[in-house]
Amino acid sequence: MIAHGTVHKYGDNVDTDVIIPARYLNTANHAELAAHCMEDIDREFTSKVKKGDILVGGANFGCGSSREHAPIAIKEAGISVVIAKTFARIFYRNAINIGLAILECPEASANIRGGDEVEVDFDTGVITNLTKNETYSAQPFPPFIQEIIARGGLLSSISETRKQEASK
Repeated sequence: MIAHGTVHKYGDNVDTDVIIPARYLNTANHAELAAHCMEDIDREFTSKVKKGDILVGGANFGCGSSREHAPIAIKEAGISVVIAKTFARIFYRNAINIGLAILECPEASANIRGGDEVEVDFDTGVITNLTKNETYSAQPFPPFIQEIIARGGLLSSISETRKQEASK
């Protein structure tokens, strides 16, 4: 699978309260969450993002509370993958659970700039900055996690697996 889009870049320690402010957590509506994604640090975020775009962060991306609302808001806003130097562990797991592709790559995090055009090959972990003609290598997820992400998250993957087993 390949992702391709324009980069939206943020720094270190972007926490879940910044990704989706707590004042919006009273809704389970994914579109409503996406409408407020990143608004406390970038009021223009949702108007700038196009489906398939890429978010790049620094160290400890997604730190803070354990809410799944944060990766849901990012995914629903149209982001195809988040690349960061490192992720907070609970965000990392929540992203996989809801089917948001993420990659840790310190070199890409440091060298990619906002507005760059980037392509990501999930099978190989190769990140290509088309704007700068540079490539970076991230550790790709194993196939079973790639399948979870491709199916839209853990629950969707389990449901699909059960349907396949039932039809045998």
